[in-house]
Amino acid sequence: MRESLFSALSILETLSTILLFAIGLGILAVIVIYIVDITQTKHAIRRNFPVIGRFRYWFEHLGEFFRQYFFANDREEMPFNRAQRSWVYRAAKGVDTTVAFGSSLNLTPPGTKIFVNCPYPMLDQDAAPTEALVIGPYANNPYPAASIVNVSAMSFGALSKPAVQALSRGSAKAGNWLNTGEGGLSPWHLEGGCDIVFQIGTAKYGVRDADGNLSDDKLREVAAHEQVRMFELKLSQGAKPGKGGILPGGKVTAEIAAIRGIHEGEDSISPNRHPDIDSATDLLDLINRVRDVTGKPVGFKAVIGAYGWLDELFDEVHERGIESAPDFITVDSGDGGTGAAPMSLIDNVGLPIKESLPLVVDMLVAAGLRDRIRVIASGKLVNPADAAWALCVGADFVNTARGFMLALGCIQALQCNKNTCPTGITTHDKRLQRGLVPADKAERVARYSETMRKEIGVIAHSCGVPEPRRLRRYHCRIVQDDGRSKPLNELYPDPEAGKRAA
Repeated sequence: MRESLFSALSILETLSTILLFAIGLGILAVIVIYIVDITQTKHAIRRNFPVIGRFRYWFEHLGEFFRQYFFANDREEMPFNRAQRSWVYRAAKGVDTTVAFGSSLNLTPPGTKIFVNCPYPMLDQDAAPTEALVIGPYANNPYPAASIVNVSAMSFGALSKPAVQALSRGSAKAGNWLNTGEGGLSPWHLEGGCDIVFQIGTAKYGVRDADGNLSDDKLREVAAHEQVRMFELKLSQGAKPGKGGILPGGKVTAEIAAIRGIHEGEDSISPNRHPDIDSATDLLDLINRVRDVTGKPVGFKAVIGAYGWLDELFDEVHERGIESAPDFITVDSGDGGTGAAPMSLIDNVGLPIKESLPLVVDMLVAAGLRDRIRVIASGKLVNPADAAWALCVGADFVNTARGFMLALGCIQALQCNKNTCPTGITTHDKRLQRGLVPADKAERVARYSETMRKEIGVIAHSCGVPEPRRLRRYHCRIVQDDGRSKPLNELYPDPEAGKRAA
């Protein structure tokens, strides 16, 4: 009994000593930090408020995570507010997407979209299925694309392996295509069996030779995969027009380096444009070269700023012959997304999709090329209303990247460029990737894609048309500065009075 008591007292004495030692170290650390802060000259807050001034940085960091939950209203956040994200989460999880009581969206601010419902909406039994639309009729292997909604460009490297696996499997189940992004074709893109759009970025990753030039042999290797249905030349990207792709060296693993044809651990920074494209002639030359080598449809992706170059391009198409035209144009938005870009480009360069999409469609109609060249709209089109607006304006397809990221579980933590994504989507940290289970997230990807198509159809049927591609500009009105709305066909007069070939 006495020995047990002595033993217990000995343990308590030891713990007390350790505690006092830890307190002493803590006090010493505070004193050292105090001296460092009060003597340094770079940070005014730390110099004036030593030690406690350091909490500013911690609170600032925590604010990125907690602002969206405790302080922001449902409709005020950027780039996506809580209402937008919540709809995607519910759609992806297969949870009821209906809401009660009334809209939380203020319908009076300028720019608000209002679809004009028909007094005799389309009955379910009269609704028509959305048929596949052929892209690339002059290619050896045209692509009958089945889905209106598809996965926009996101590279393996910017995305993690399990994220790409989930997108591939979910896309196969939903029947939409998956764009590889400029990082090349990985086994994980192919794993699920979905249709693939291979993007050729300015660095030609995945199809480059030892000197970084486009390789016909590598193009043939990629095209040999039956799943690869189209090729897309990336001229520019929504959030960073005039800037190449940026993948920090910490995310360039041995596997990613091998796929891209670069060195492991080094920053992967693409040129800000294709060195071999300096004119409409060069662009058409490259499009036709890739199409001839691969036998697959080829188009390009661009953010629209200046647009006289499109007139030059279309004029040259007519000189060469209509078969020389790009098979599609992906119109990206100035408010598109990225993993990493200078804020000056993200905030201030490139036209938003609401202005650029009708511009491109009208230019194609004026040039007599609207039936030849398909139009794909991309940039913040994550909800059914946004996608339906794009179809009203004249898009044939809608691409979204961040919509599918949210479906994967993205919480908009804004950590995409730091390899610290808490949901495992944009990180190569195995510990963080563990939270993303491809089999589960693939189901969410598929449900999001399917629900998007379904609810776009709901809007179309409410407007009185049997399927979404029958939507026209007069079906959507935009609220103006005076609080009254105007139909899109008055704001952007349609050269063909709203008629569009399907």
